[in-house]
Amino acid sequence: MRTGKELINASKQFCFEDRFRSWIELATTLLLVGLFFTGTLLDSVPLPVRILSSMICGLLYVRMFVIYHDFQHRAILQNSRLAHWIMIGIGIFMLAPETIWKRSHDYHHNHNSKLTLSGVGSYPTVSKERFLKLTRGERLLYLINRHPLTVAFGYFTLFIYWLNIKSFVQSFKKHFDSLIAIVFHFAVGILMLVYFGFVTFLLAWFCPFLLAFAIGAYLFYCQHNFPGAQFRENQDWAYDQAALTSTSYMVMSPVMQWFTGNIGYHHVHHLNSRIPFYRLKEAMNSMPELKNVPTTSWHPMEVIRCLNLKLWDAENKKMITLRQL
Repeated sequence: MRTGKELINASKQFCFEDRFRSWIELATTLLLVGLFFTGTLLDSVPLPVRILSSMICGLLYVRMFVIYHDFQHRAILQNSRLAHWIMIGIGIFMLAPETIWKRSHDYHHNHNSKLTLSGVGSYPTVSKERFLKLTRGERLLYLINRHPLTVAFGYFTLFIYWLNIKSFVQSFKKHFDSLIAIVFHFAVGILMLVYFGFVTFLLAWFCPFLLAFAIGAYLFYCQHNFPGAQFRENQDWAYDQAALTSTSYMVMSPVMQWFTGNIGYHHVHHLNSRIPFYRLKEAMNSMPELKNVPTTSWHPMEVIRCLNLKLWDAENKKMITLRQL
């Protein structure tokens, strides 16, 4: 089995995009977003249909975000001025403006599975020994950052607060686009509330974002915080091992793989982020090193197991719950 640079170099054969397919994937997603968003607005449409349209719209936002995420990784549609401006718009619309998203997410890829209290670009994870040395306030903040409600309400905690309000306050010159995203988001929401009413505001604006960011926040959490995940200190860390032992393959139906832009093949993405999302499955099936990896799923018990994990037990080399501490 190949490891290190040899394995990473072997994955490069899958980095070449099909430019026509990239445009089709983007255009189809945007068209469907427009279609189902319109379905949430129409008073003439039966309420159950509008509710269904709202849910599908939220799922489509997840897919649109993954395509935006691939563009930021330089996996698709590079050197296209049109794609650049479309992606700028998607970043603002999805409360993940380019400057803060790219900086924090690139950091995440280069520090995936390292023990950290800061949690830049990811959820903070520390060893039980370090946790016991923290002050009461530091422990509380750490546990709040990893709390299931923080994940479920990622709309407010991660996207509105962390990616936009916090980043703009800390460095308004670097992250002025975070202010633009917040102003745009709340301005459109208020206008929709005033001119279309509360029900339409919920179905067309609030609920799709609430659903999309809850799914996104949980995916980001569980694909690095699961039973069997391995964490390392800086001196013991290796990029390829972080991808294969600290990043999961999330088993889901073909429908959910489509809505999530194949992000379930997350270990492949972390091995080489330049592989387009529509080639991740191909890469996994072609490279034996990528098949025998940790898995997660949407099963309720699996969700509970992942969310209960809080600390790294270095002695037993596993994640543990507070009760186990």
